[in-house]
Amino acid sequence: MSQRLASCSCGQLTAQVVGEPVRVSICHCLACQRRTGSPFGQQARFRRENVVISGGSSEYVRNGDEGSRIRFHFCPHCGATVYYEPEGLDDDYFAIPVGAFADPSFPAPSVSVYEERMHGWVVVPEGVEHIP
Repeated sequence: MSQRLASCSCGQLTAQVVGEPVRVSICHCLACQRRTGSPFGQQARFRRENVVISGGSSEYVRNGDEGSRIRFHFCPHCGATVYYEPEGLDDDYFAIPVGAFADPSFPAPSVSVYEERMHGWVVVPEGVEHIP
């Protein structure tokens, strides 16, 4: 079974995962653009029992566009987000930003959401489920 390690920039906060992600998605909402400093955020969802978190984190909670809350856990030293908990989807999962794995072979996204806010030059991979 595959294992991957997500980490903050300084390595203090990590998330060790076992197995493949349940879902990999990209989000074009404005909040994800601000959070990542990129035109979209990309996250992988893993079952909690397949994730081991190590290190200390600070937390930032924000309300999503549809009213649910999201708890972002980031390193108090370097500020990088390593995992988050989207409330209301299913409390059995952690979401981990794909960039925290620093793994170019990571699986491609299968879902693209908030596409009405997508930058005009972004090209979404073929075969992806599109959710406006």
